[in-house]
Amino acid sequence: MRQFALLTLLTLTSLVHANTVFSFLNEPGPYPVGLKVVQRYDYSRVYKWKVDMLTGQPAVGERARPIQALIWYPAQKGGKKMIYKDYATTIATEENFSLNKVQVNEKLSAWLGNYVPGITDEQVKKSVAQEMWAVQDAKSVSGKFPLIVYAPSLSSNAFENVDLCEYLASQGYVVISSADMGSRTRGMTDDLEGIEAQVADIEYLIGYAKQNIHEADTSHIAVIGYSWGGISNVFAAAKDDRISAIVSLDGSVRYFPAIVSSAKYVTPARVKIPFLFVASKSRPIEDQLKYKADLTSSFLNDMKYSDVYKVIMHPMRHGDFASLFLRFEPLGDDTDYSIDEISLAHSWVARYVNHFLNAYLKNDSTSLTFLNNTPARNKVPAHMMSVDVHHSEGEPATLENFVAAIGQRGFTHAEEIYEEMHKKDANFKLDANGLNSWGYELMQGGRIKESIAILSLVPVIYPESGNGYDSLAEAYEKNNEKEQAIKNYRRSLELDPKNDNAVQHLKSLGAPVAENFQK
Repeated sequence: MRQFALLTLLTLTSLVHANTVFSFLNEPGPYPVGLKVVQRYDYSRVYKWKVDMLTGQPAVGERARPIQALIWYPAQKGGKKMIYKDYATTIATEENFSLNKVQVNEKLSAWLGNYVPGITDEQVKKSVAQEMWAVQDAKSVSGKFPLIVYAPSLSSNAFENVDLCEYLASQGYVVISSADMGSRTRGMTDDLEGIEAQVADIEYLIGYAKQNIHEADTSHIAVIGYSWGGISNVFAAAKDDRISAIVSLDGSVRYFPAIVSSAKYVTPARVKIPFLFVASKSRPIEDQLKYKADLTSSFLNDMKYSDVYKVIMHPMRHGDFASLFLRFEPLGDDTDYSIDEISLAHSWVARYVNHFLNAYLKNDSTSLTFLNNTPARNKVPAHMMSVDVHHSEGEPATLENFVAAIGQRGFTHAEEIYEEMHKKDANFKLDANGLNSWGYELMQGGRIKESIAILSLVPVIYPESGNGYDSLAEAYEKNNEKEQAIKNYRRSLELDPKNDNAVQHLKSLGAPVAENFQK
């Protein structure tokens, strides 16, 4: 099976001949586009096994994870524009940076020779010869531009949505992408380990942009993911709160709820950022059950703390969201739409993506209005799309928001703030050890009253915690509140009769200690 033909089970169809070649219909933005290809190793991760998994012989060459990144950026005018074939040649060096020109051409020929039957040689020739917008290694324009990280689909290539990436660069964004690879193999695995590998790639690309792309404004970052990349980018946002917006192109976060739930950190409260989910029209429930789709939960429906825009593209199937597949996949008999109609819908997706990014990364009020308009008001062709908008219901109950509220309202309101958040979300519960450590840090910093406010929460939340009362007693003792210290040391002893620390402190405070609590 060729690399770029890996689609989800929901999109497998019988294939017939396509009539025309895909073309991207949007006009470029105000900036010419440049393209750089950079090749680096992530030395924090191993990629090659100790032995060559094909021959069984010891592995040769660098074993660290190879990262070949494609970077699109606003550029100065001039230079020869690339053709699609120039992008396709990057397939050869995704894992091996040392190939010579002959070897690259051999791999390219093999790749082009493995397209799905049903695409004519003439169509392939036209597709690879298409002129693109980018000029390789063009000189960048001065200025700072928000950073977009594009995450490809399962095992796919960094350029799978090159038309969208070029379009966004022309609109004033720096876009960076690398191939979707498994943790130790070129092929991605559809499991948590695979997701974590792509998440680490996203993190690496953000770090690379911060250090090496001076035009990238890494204070404004969005992640775009198609299919499998549309679950990995959600995981990345849950881990990295520098990411401030998500775009999902028929993303797999809707198809793998079990994997999402297995990663305890991937919660709506951790992904409390604007979310644009653009999807194909849902298949009938019978088809979803036939392909054993997991319908037990929906992460999207649970995202009540985010502005969520759900855009359904009626002419588009899953594969139609990537221009790579539109160029090299024949139309299936599961659609009544022509390639021209699908191309038009695909171009409208790009417009919505651009407006979404403008609204949330550039604070563009016109684009925000566009997002909240009906499709008809935006002059979308009739029956092409439907839009559902859900605006954030406020801040979630999280530790970070709890701390922020204390910073605004003061430590004396700690218990009140906790009760408010717990009422809002019954699952919200502060960790006893975390509160204890926080209280001691405040105490060691001389902020005794603040320490008492935090340590007082432990007995409230964990009334059977002997250690909680012991720590609170110590804070009261340091604040010269003898009666409160004695009261809490005694309660600690009642809960934990072996607490020798409480015994010693009670004695030093001149408080009588019952014989059964003494050694």
